[in-house]
Amino acid sequence: MPRDFLKGVRDQYDVVVIGSGLGGLTAANLLGRAGHRVLLLEQHYKLGGLATWFRRPGGHIFDISLHGFPVGMIKSCRRYWNRQIADQIVPLERIRFDNPMFSLTTTYDRVDFTRLLVERFGVAPETVQEFFDTARGMNFYGDQQQTVGQLFERFFPGRQDIVRLLMEPIVYANGSTLEDPALTYGIVFSNFMSRGVYIFQGGTDQLMQLMHEELRRNGVDVRIRCDVEQILVDNGRVSGVRLWGQTIGTRAVVSNANLRSTIFHLLDTRHFDPEFLEQAGEVRLNTSSTQVYLALKPGEQIDEATGDLLFSSTAEAFRTDLLLSPQITSRTFSFYYPRTRPQARPRHAIVSSTNARYEDWKGLSPEAYRAAKRALIEDTLDALEKYVPRCREKIEWVEAATPITFEHYTKHLGGASFGTKFEGLAVSRALPTQVQGLYHAGSVGIIMSGWLGAINYGVIVANDVDSWLMPPATPRMTSPLVSEN
Repeated sequence: MPRDFLKGVRDQYDVVVIGSGLGGLTAANLLGRAGHRVLLLEQHYKLGGLATWFRRPGGHIFDISLHGFPVGMIKSCRRYWNRQIADQIVPLERIRFDNPMFSLTTTYDRVDFTRLLVERFGVAPETVQEFFDTARGMNFYGDQQQTVGQLFERFFPGRQDIVRLLMEPIVYANGSTLEDPALTYGIVFSNFMSRGVYIFQGGTDQLMQLMHEELRRNGVDVRIRCDVEQILVDNGRVSGVRLWGQTIGTRAVVSNANLRSTIFHLLDTRHFDPEFLEQAGEVRLNTSSTQVYLALKPGEQIDEATGDLLFSSTAEAFRTDLLLSPQITSRTFSFYYPRTRPQARPRHAIVSSTNARYEDWKGLSPEAYRAAKRALIEDTLDALEKYVPRCREKIEWVEAATPITFEHYTKHLGGASFGTKFEGLAVSRALPTQVQGLYHAGSVGIIMSGWLGAINYGVIVANDVDSWLMPPATPRMTSPLVSEN
């Protein structure tokens, strides 16, 4: 019976966290560590949100999103999780670009990009330095009017090849476009430029196991298959949550669900000011994606010179609309070698990712949807042949995911891979001013997208909740909830 997943649950908690994406997990962990009674409710049967995995026959394990993040993850995981997790974060050394404009391999850090921009692309060293310094100096409170496109035109006018080099990985990482505020690009780009791209060695299956163990050590009550139906409010304050006809009381709620679904689905909109609802209604969802998962037969291998991440495109020019077109010309291939999961069977796997629009998939009939997925797989195999010769002979398992898939498993509106656009950040931060004790720690504002952004936003929100539960005048235990981000 479904009610079994709530067996032994308390009637009252200090905090209920809805959803177990990295932001929700981190907020729950820190609040539990600080001594608060925390209940984490996840509607899926696995933790992690999009930072999770699935297993297929033959011992094949696929990561949904373990494809690279900045070095800052080491510090954040060491401080807000534990050293064991932080020590398993390792660098990726071969980031490849292959398109009609150029083909190159890089370590994807400031030193190597400076070399490439000066020696290969012919940019003056002082211009390169000024560009990096400008991007590094961007912050949440900076100029929101300048677009990413205008930033590039300022430093590299007419250089579409340089725009492609600088932009394609960030589009893949957080869905940015040339029309978005420049600061949404600069902050994320600078994080990667610090020391390159990293990955968790062990896979998300091991990562989620380690995080779950840490949550239990900190007293967090973790429940899966628990889909919250409603957040309850009494006299302008959060009072509880309801699921399966059962009410659980709480003083605070941290929603790790999509920002729009939190406001318009989990709460009665009568609790919000009309002006706030209007602002929330104008928040745009970010893009979704398609992915093709491919596993090689036992004994078959991929030459590691193929790279760890490969940004591949057949398009003659870089354009945002081409990256979202159902007629795919750009793919990011993530190659998984046995070193990715040293504790598992020695397997080679590949994940092909493309940005996508939910609308291009939602209206298809069941037959057309299946046909489109088959076409996606075949086109991906055709593209992969250039980098893994005879790939069809070597592959044992292949399947595809679409925006519909991500919507089904995560309940993200529109299957959004990166939450909402930049305007979502202000709405997310303002929730406690509308309903006391109500907080949001989802992917918002592009900056907060990706693994590092999600974890750090979870820290920020945990600080807010901790302050709400334990005002400064109240004697309390020493809390680790101090964010440097």
